[in-house]
Amino acid sequence: MSSPHMGGTEQQFVNEAFATNWIAPLGPNVNGFEHDLELFLGEGSHVAALSSGTAGIHLGLVLLGVKAGDEVICQSMTFSATANPISYLGAIPVFVDSEPDTWNMSPELLEVAIKDRIAKGKKPKAILPVHLYGMPAKMDEINAIARRYEIPVLEDAAEALGSSINGRRCGALADISVLSFNGNKIITTSGGGALVSANEQVVKDARFLATQARDEAPHYQHSKIGYNYRMSNLCAGVGRGQMHVLADRVAKRREIYGRYHTLLAGRKGISFANELPGYFSNRWLSTILIDPATASATREDLRLTLEQENIESRPLWKPMHLQPVFESYPYYGDGTAERLFANGLCLPSGSNLTDEDMERVFAVINSVLG
Repeated sequence: MSSPHMGGTEQQFVNEAFATNWIAPLGPNVNGFEHDLELFLGEGSHVAALSSGTAGIHLGLVLLGVKAGDEVICQSMTFSATANPISYLGAIPVFVDSEPDTWNMSPELLEVAIKDRIAKGKKPKAILPVHLYGMPAKMDEINAIARRYEIPVLEDAAEALGSSINGRRCGALADISVLSFNGNKIITTSGGGALVSANEQVVKDARFLATQARDEAPHYQHSKIGYNYRMSNLCAGVGRGQMHVLADRVAKRREIYGRYHTLLAGRKGISFANELPGYFSNRWLSTILIDPATASATREDLRLTLEQENIESRPLWKPMHLQPVFESYPYYGDGTAERLFANGLCLPSGSNLTDEDMERVFAVINSVLG
C-alpha cells in the first residue's frame, strides 16, 4: 500500500557515514537532517531526530509534565502508537471522536470532553490530535480551545509531512509536534521520527532525555530517567537523501489520489475526505468510504476482491475506544469514528506505483463497484 521509495542520493550520505566511520548514533547526518527539517517546517522550528515517532510522542508527554494518573485527551481515530505512550507513563487516555470533514478530532467534542473532565476534578494535561492519512486536523479550532483552557497541544503529524493549513506546515502547528519516518511514510529513514517545537529549550531537553539523560560529567552520571531514543547517523543519511525528493513524493501521492477521485467521484455511495478551504493534504494514503446502503458493494466486498488479486488494501484505523486494551477508558463521541471504520478503505497509494499497477487496481474496483 505504501512501500519505501528511494530517490537516488540516499546512498551518497550513507556511504559518507561509512567512509568517515560515523556508524554510531548521532553525527553529521543527524545534524544535517534536523537542519533540513527545520528549514522545511519553518515557524522557527527546532528539531530533535529520534528513533521513532512513538518515541517522539512519549518524550513530548514527558516534557509536558504528564505523570501517572494524569489524563490526556487523545483522538480515537488513529493508530495505537498515538495512544500507547500515554499508558507508558501510567496516565489515562480520554478518547475524543472525529468530525466528518477531515475525519480528525472534533473540536466540538473536544470542548465537551474538557468541560466534563474539569467538572469531574481532572483537568487534562495535554491534547493529542492527529492528521489522519495526511489530512490536516482542524488545528485553528483545536488550538483556540486549548488556549482557552490553558492545556498544551501535542500534534501527531506522523502521517502529514508536506501537508499544511493556509501555508503553515503540519508538524509545526502546536506546542510540541511529532513526525514519523517509518518505512511506510511519505519519506523514510527506515525507522525514525522527530520531535519539533518552536521552543528551543524543549528540543534541547528532548535531545538530553533521548540520550539516556546523561549529565555533563567526566563519568556517567544521571539525575533524571533517560531513554535510548536518538536517531542513528546511518538512518539520518537516508533521511537527508529523502528530503531531496519530498516535494516529488507529495506530488505523486496527490496525483494517485486524483486518479482515484476521477475514477470514483459521482458513483453512488462513494465519498472521500475532501480538503477544506486553505487545507493541503499530502494524501499519504488515498482513502474512500463505501456506504453499504447506497453503493453497489460493501467495503469488505472490495477489500476481499483486491486481496484475491494480491493487491493490498486495509480498513481505516480501528478507533482506540473500540480496542480491547483501551475500551474501559473515557470516550466522548457521536459514532463518527465507528462509521468511518465500518465503511472506510485505504487503497494502494505508494509513490512508486506504476501506471500498470494502477490499471490493475482500477480493473478490480470497476469489477466490484460497477
